[in-house]
Amino acid sequence: MKKNVIISLADSNYFELLNELVDSIKSFQESENTAICIMDAGLSSNQKSILAKKVDEIKPADWDIEVPDFKIKGREWLKSQVSRAFLPKYFPDYEKYLWIDADAWVNSWEAIELYFKGCENNKLSIATSADRAYGRVLRVEWFLGSFARIKSQNYKHAKSSGFSEKIARQVALKPHLNIGVFALEAKAPHWKVWQKNLKIALKAGKIWGSEQIAMNIAIYCDGLPAEILPAYCNWTNIDGLKYDKIQDTLVEPYLPNHKIGIVHFAGKNNDQIRNDKNFISKIQTIDGDIIDKKLRFNN
Repeated sequence: MKKNVIISLADSNYFELLNELVDSIKSFQESENTAICIMDAGLSSNQKSILAKKVDEIKPADWDIEVPDFKIKGREWLKSQVSRAFLPKYFPDYEKYLWIDADAWVNSWEAIELYFKGCENNKLSIATSADRAYGRVLRVEWFLGSFARIKSQNYKHAKSSGFSEKIARQVALKPHLNIGVFALEAKAPHWKVWQKNLKIALKAGKIWGSEQIAMNIAIYCDGLPAEILPAYCNWTNIDGLKYDKIQDTLVEPYLPNHKIGIVHFAGKNNDQIRNDKNFISKIQTIDGDIIDKKLRFNN
């Protein structure tokens, strides 16, 4: 029996991306010792048949926390914002759980190993959106010449999700934890605390982003332990990537130009890449050239 599992979720619109994620995982020989499980939020029968030949198990995703229909509006894929907090319920026979969003793919197995290693001893293993290559991590609104109003993603989401001013301020200036890729042990205390915070967020705020602020609060306010991994383990700054011709791989833009572990097309600025597998990006090489390159996973 495999002890570790990688899990993702998609509907029919994200099938191609999900299928590429699965193929990227299976391109590594090391993946033979890791299970792959899929949560179905609207995949077609044909799509599930294709995936069933590659993965260990497919299960339909539920609304594990009751959400009003007026918030869902038929968007069943939003179950990903809820069901990922209940992974051991869906697939109960594993020791370590690694979630990867469907719009990501694995470029280096080192990142997978770091996620599983980082979650040992009941810690959350996760990367943040704060990195030397990402530039600005907070927005500021200037007024009256020299006064500034800080605009923080954590603060905004905490307030809109019904959390107190005290909690919103506690998380406001903390590095934003990106729940698009994370790992937890089955016995970790985070699951219950995350679910508690998620119920509050879903009751008061929008579904989108609820699971992210709920986990940020679990770490920064509830005081649960976390292992913060390097940004290359969940790289979302696609415009900041560079390409190493010699190693034939995507790397960080600054020395030592570490190989990107997981490429994640999160955010509206990556819509074109998500929507078009053949979209060609302009990317700089580490020796200064500009080349045309498709950034989706390709066997």
